Amino acid sequence: MTRPHLYDEVADQTASLVIRRYSTSFGMASRLLGAGIRQSVENIYALVRVADEIVDGGAEEAGLDRAQAGRMLDAYEAETERAIAEGYSADLVVHAFARTARETGFGPELTRPFFASMRADLSRTEHDAESFAAYVYGSAEVVGLMCLRVFVKDAPRPYTADELATLESGARALGAAFQKVNFLRDLAADHDRLGRSYFPGVDVTRLTEDEKNTLLDDIDADLARAAATLPLLPSSSRRAVVLAQQLFAELSGRLRRTPAEVLIRTRVRVPDPVKLRIALGAATLGSRQGGGRS
Repeated sequence: MTRPHLYDEVADQTASLVIRRYSTSFGMASRLLGAGIRQSVENIYALVRVADEIVDGGAEEAGLDRAQAGRMLDAYEAETERAIAEGYSADLVVHAFARTARETGFGPELTRPFFASMRADLSRTEHDAESFAAYVYGSAEVVGLMCLRVFVKDAPRPYTADELATLESGARALGAAFQKVNFLRDLAADHDRLGRSYFPGVDVTRLTEDEKNTLLDDIDADLARAAATLPLLPSSSRRAVVLAQQLFAELSGRLRRTPAEVLIRTRVRVPDPVKLRIALGAATLGSRQGGGRS
């Protein structure tokens, strides 16, 4: 093995380790991805995870204040853009991400909105409708678009412009649903530990059933828009995306059944046996979606 290939392999292994240690749900879904695309998706999510740690995790635990974390995030963004342009980084996770970006054809048009949303977490504790939409786009929808670039890169036949537009709409809707579900189930932690309130006009300490259900109606509409586009995905990614969509649909249902006064004090989750049942169903359902591509 040549040294550049060895370095690429070690970078990939590092990205895979990062994401598997941080997310069991992601690890479950990624195992349903085709072997040719699994690594690229892991490379994307590893960088997302590290950026999130700079904002809310390891940097804070190391004693960095928000100004210091902001400078570190700026440097991480600059290194990411430089690596995408030049094809190499001494940071193994950035190197793996940049290789995926170069191979699948995305760059600052998607990474800059992402880092802008990460940066907002260091300076903004509440959102209005405009800033909330921008935050969800940058923190989640663009990640869906990055993954979509991976999914369609080696599709059996080229997609039409209309098909790609439909898939992009679905990727954005699914990313938005994921983020909003996470906001809703993490209301207490975001408010009490981080001092943040993401949903515009919602007083976390006085969340009502009507407010909760209105938020869930919006989430379920996003999930439905995303589900309608699943048959267009190549079979190499369809089962994994079906699993992710169904896991969050299950979580949405559990949030709806949880009283608002309980939701603001506890974190709702999907039990592991239920996750396994959904995964087994997705493994077969995703492969026989009507109208799907092989």
